[in-house]
Amino acid sequence: MKSNLLRKILGGLSLTTAAFIFQACYGSMQDFGIDIHIYGTVKSVKTGLPVKGIRVSVANNPQYLFTGENGSFSLYTESAAECKLLFEDTDADINGAFMAKDTTLINPEGEINLEILLNEK
Repeated sequence: MKSNLLRKILGGLSLTTAAFIFQACYGSMQDFGIDIHIYGTVKSVKTGLPVKGIRVSVANNPQYLFTGENGSFSLYTESAAECKLLFEDTDADINGAFMAKDTTLINPEGEINLEILLNEK
């Protein structure tokens, strides 16, 4: 019984080792779908200056990012007939309060450069 348990453990370790070697040689699975690259800058309507800390997300997608020091953002998402982007100020006490904004891209392809202007509350 002890040798049977040892054999199962070694078999499992061997299978795991083979999977790691396969990944090292051939890489992991890639997303071969057509993605679009959306990038740009978020600015204040009032001042025209970049706004950092704005949450940028794609609707119905749990992933998000925040604009950097210069108000810039860059993300990749799956190509679709329609892509809705959300811009939300989640740290209003740091950079002032800005109203949320959304924008919908129709039939987006390749790379898209956006300049988003947010109004203050």
